[in-house]
Amino acid sequence: NVMGVTEKIWGAFTSMIKLEDKVNRQSEAMKSQQAKIEDLAGRVIRLETRLDMLMQAATIKQLKG
Repeated sequence: NVMGVTEKIWGAFTSMIKLEDKVNRQSEAMKSQQAKIEDLAGRVIRLETRLDMLMQAATIKQLKG
């Protein structure tokens, strides 16, 4: 009967280790996704800035010419 208890404890222990590993992998995946989102947000900001500058330059050109 001690062997059955030991097996149950060992099973719970290995399940806990597997769960921790899964949580760690999910955490790393989320960090990677967050970094990609932040990179894309920065790229959009730069594109918006360039577009704004081009539109201002076009407006000035129209006023002059």
